[in-house]
Amino acid sequence: MRTFANPHELYTMIKNTATLEVKAVKQIQNILITQARPENEKSPYFEMARRYKVNLEFQPFIRVEGIPAKEFRKQKIEIPGYSAVIFTSRNAIDHFFRTCEEMKITVSQHTKYFCITEAVALYLQKFILYRKRKVFYGADGTNKSLFDVISKHKEQESFLYPCSESFDSEITNWLKANECEYATPVLYRIISNDVKDIFAKNNYDIICFFTPGGVKSFIENFPKFKQNGTRIGAFGDNTFKAASAAGLTPDIKAPQPKMPSMVSALENYLLSVKKK
Repeated sequence: MRTFANPHELYTMIKNTATLEVKAVKQIQNILITQARPENEKSPYFEMARRYKVNLEFQPFIRVEGIPAKEFRKQKIEIPGYSAVIFTSRNAIDHFFRTCEEMKITVSQHTKYFCITEAVALYLQKFILYRKRKVFYGADGTNKSLFDVISKHKEQESFLYPCSESFDSEITNWLKANECEYATPVLYRIISNDVKDIFAKNNYDIICFFTPGGVKSFIENFPKFKQNGTRIGAFGDNTFKAASAAGLTPDIKAPQPKMPSMVSALENYLLSVKKK
C-alpha cells in the first residue's frame, strides 16, 4: 500500500484523480440506442441530442417473429377462458391481439389488463377502448409493483401471460406460488440480430438496452466485451437484471419516479454530468 509523506501530497492525488474522473464523465459524445430509429423527427431523443450535443446511433439488436395461429393451437390454450391478461411489453400486446384476430377471437369487454408500466398500459389504446376497460399497471416498472397490483385481484381472476419462448420465470413463479390460475401462451420469438459491425462505426460512451433479449443479443455478438467505463442504460426491471447477470454494471435505469422513459433517464444522467 502506498504511503504519503504529507497530507498535501494525498490531497493533490485525490484532486487530480477526481479531475480525471469528471473529465472522463463529461466526455459523453456517442450513445447507442438498441432500438430502431424513431420515424418521427420530433422524437424527444433528437431534442435531447441537440440539447446536450451528443450523437445518437440507433441499431435494433433483436427482431420479433410472431408464431402463426396454426402453431399456437398446438398449445391448447383457450384464450376466452381467461378473465385477465398480463402484459410486460408492447410486443406482447401486438402479438396477443394479432393472434386473436387470426383466430377470430373476440376479447371480452370485461377482460382486465395488468401491465408492467403505464407506457405499456397506454399502448393498449391501439386495440381497445381504454376508458371502458379495466387497465392496471405497476407504480415503478418493477415486477414487485406489478405483483402488488395483481395481488388485489388474484382471487377473482384467471390470468393469461402472453410471452416469448424466453419468458420471465419470476412472474410465473409468483403466479404459481400465489396459487393463481394462469397460462403462458407463447405468441412470438425473439431473435438476435447480427450487429458485430457496430463498433466499427464508433466507440460508444453509453449503450441503452430495453429488453433482456437485447442484452442477450449483445453478449452473443460481443462475448469478450469489457465495460471499461462504458455506461449502460437499462429500461425495465427485467432488463436491469439481465444486464447485471451478464456481468454488466448498469448506470442508468428507467423507469423511475419522474423518469418514466429512457429519454428522461438519459437527460437526467447527462444533466448530472454537466453539473459536475
